[in-house]
Amino acid sequence: MNDRIVIGPKICQGKPVIRGTRTPVAVVIGGLAGGMSFEELQRQYDLAGEDIRAALAFAARSIEDKNGVAVADPG
Repeated sequence: MNDRIVIGPKICQGKPVIRGTRTPVAVVIGGLAGGMSFEELQRQYDLAGEDIRAALAFAARSIEDKNGVAVADPG
């Protein structure tokens, strides 16, 4: 696992977060998907660029580990 991403039962109900914060990886990925820039995420959540890249890498590995296949949203 990446040293910038942590998972602990006492932090955000066990969801993966950026180390030293309570910012879930899902919030970072969702922000990017919603059009936020790296700079906006850095300012809003007090993150480093490496934190954001680590969140992206974690999400990519999670999908690969589950043999996930992206499916278009029918809605």
